[in-house]
Amino acid sequence: MISALTIFFSFPSAIALLLSSYVVYHVIIAPRFNPLRTLAGPPLKGPLDNHMSPVLDPFRSPKTHAAYVAKYGRNVRIRGLGPWDERLLPLDPISVAHVLKNSIIYEKPWQSRRLITSLIGCGMLAAEGHVHKRQRRVATPAFSIQNMRALVPLVFGKGEELKDKWMDMIQAVEEGEATSEKQNSDQIEIDVCHWISRATFDVIGLAGFDYHFNAIQNESDELFAAYKEMFEIAVSQGDGVRTVLGIYFPILNSLFPDRRAKTVHRCQETIRRVAGKLVQQKKSRILDGEKNGSAYTGKDLLSLLLKSNVATDLPPDQRISDEDILHNINTFMFAGSDTTSLALTWTLLLLARHPDLQTRLRTELLSIVPTTPISRLSTEEIESLHNTLQNLPYLNNVCRESLRVIPPVHSSLRVATQDDEIPVSYPVHLSDGTISEQKTIRVPKGTFVHVPVEAFNLDKGIWGVNAWDFDPDRWDHLSEDVLSLPGLYSNLLTFSAGPRSCIGMRFSMIEMKTFLYILLTTFTFAETDKRIYKANVVLTRPYVSGQFKKGSQCPLLVKPLVSVTAS
Repeated sequence: MISALTIFFSFPSAIALLLSSYVVYHVIIAPRFNPLRTLAGPPLKGPLDNHMSPVLDPFRSPKTHAAYVAKYGRNVRIRGLGPWDERLLPLDPISVAHVLKNSIIYEKPWQSRRLITSLIGCGMLAAEGHVHKRQRRVATPAFSIQNMRALVPLVFGKGEELKDKWMDMIQAVEEGEATSEKQNSDQIEIDVCHWISRATFDVIGLAGFDYHFNAIQNESDELFAAYKEMFEIAVSQGDGVRTVLGIYFPILNSLFPDRRAKTVHRCQETIRRVAGKLVQQKKSRILDGEKNGSAYTGKDLLSLLLKSNVATDLPPDQRISDEDILHNINTFMFAGSDTTSLALTWTLLLLARHPDLQTRLRTELLSIVPTTPISRLSTEEIESLHNTLQNLPYLNNVCRESLRVIPPVHSSLRVATQDDEIPVSYPVHLSDGTISEQKTIRVPKGTFVHVPVEAFNLDKGIWGVNAWDFDPDRWDHLSEDVLSLPGLYSNLLTFSAGPRSCIGMRFSMIEMKTFLYILLTTFTFAETDKRIYKANVVLTRPYVSGQFKKGSQCPLLVKPLVSVTAS
C-alpha cells in the first residue's frame, strides 16, 4: 500500500514535472513549429537576445526599419522577450490595414490592458470586444462635429491665457523680477513641453468635465497634481523590471508596493474622490433636468457622455456603469492631454529648427488676424475665425507633416486571438533566402504583431527619399502609394485606423491649430544650445541630453513679435 508520506512527496514532484514540461514545450518545442520561423528576419547574438531596442527606440528605429525592409522584405520576423516570442513586424500597408481593421481578431495583449487598467481603469483604451464596442457607442455622440465646435471658444480662451502667461514671464525678466537668465533682449528660455502640458490639462479639464484645474496659473489643484503625478512619475519614471513583474504578478503591488505602486494608489484615491464626486453631481443635474422638463445644457464630455448613456434610444443592456464613465474620463485625460501637448511641442521644435518655414507659416496666420483682440470677440466671431483657421493650406500642411515626422505614439502592439491569414501585397522573404509570391502569411493564435506607426510615416519607399525630412510642401503633391496608406487622418497612422482609431482626433486638431495660431502670431521660437532627443517612454517624448531623470523637457528661446516694453 502506498503510504500517505509517499503521496505527500510525490504530489509536489508531479506539479514540478507538469510545470517544467509546460515550460519546455512553450520555450523549446512549440517555437520550432511556429510558421513565423519560415519568414526572414534579423539575426540574434544569442538565445536570450531580442530585437526590441532597435525597433522601439526612436533614435534608432528609422534606420532599423529601413534596413529590415531592404534585407528582409515588408513582413519581418523579430524576436520578442524570449525564444518563445516570435513576432511579426508588418511593413506592408495591406497587412497592417488587415490587422487594424479586424480588431476582434487582433486585440491589445492582456499585458498592455492590465498595465493601462492598473493606472486609469478599463476605459476605451484598455477595453476590448463587446465592452469596447459598448463604451465607444455611448461616447461617439459626445465627439460629434457639432459638439467639438462648441468647445472652440474654450480652447481659444486657454490659448490666450497661455500667451498672456508667457508675456508676463518675459515682462518679469525685463523688469529683473524673475530668476530665469535673460538670454537676449525680450527673449527667455521656456520649457514649452512643460507649459503646453499644463495648458492642455486645463483644456481637457474644462472640455472633459467642466473642471477648472487652473494649471497655467499654478499647479496646486489636487486633482491636477494627482493626474500629472500618476502619468509622469508613475509611468515615465517607473522601474521597468518591477513594472513587468507587477503585470505578471499583480499581487506584488499589494503585498510589497514600491514607490510607483504607492504613487499610483494615492493618486487614484484622489481621482476617485474628486472626479467621482463630479460624475455624481453631473448625473444629478441631468436627472433633475429631465424631471423638471428643462434639459441640462452642459457641453463638457462628461455631461454629453452621461446624457448619451441615459438616452431613450439606447437599450439598457448597452449602457455603461458610473465606474466605466469615470474610467473613460481618465482615458480622455491621458489621451487628450499628453498626446496633444507632445504633438504641439514637437511642432514648435521643428519650426524652431526651420526658421524659414516658421516665418512662412506665421505670415499665413497673421493674414487672418482680426482687428479686434480675441478676448473681445463674440462666440460667433471666434467660431468664424476658427473655420477660417481650419482651411489655411500651409497650416494644414505643417500639422500633417509634424504628426508624420514625429508621431506621439511610436508604435502599438496587437495579439492574434485566433489563427489567421494576413494578406500581403509585396513578395515575402523567407528564412532560407528565397522570395515567395504567396498571398498571405499564416499567423498562429497568440502571436504578437507590432503596428509600426513611425515606420509607416517615415517609409522612404512610400514617402520618397526625403521621408525623414520635415517638408510641409510634400502634402501638395502626394504619390499614389501615400494615398493608398491606411489611417484615420491624412493617410497617417498617427491617429491609428479601423474600429479602434482615435475618437478624439477632431478635438486634438482643434487644440493643435488654435494654439499654433495664437502662439505663432505672438512669439518667435528658436533653438537653445541644449540638445533635444526623442525617447519612447509610453509616448515619444523630448528629453534634454544628459537630463533624462528630470523628465520630458523641450526648452526653446521665446521672443515676442512686439517688444513687451513697447506694448
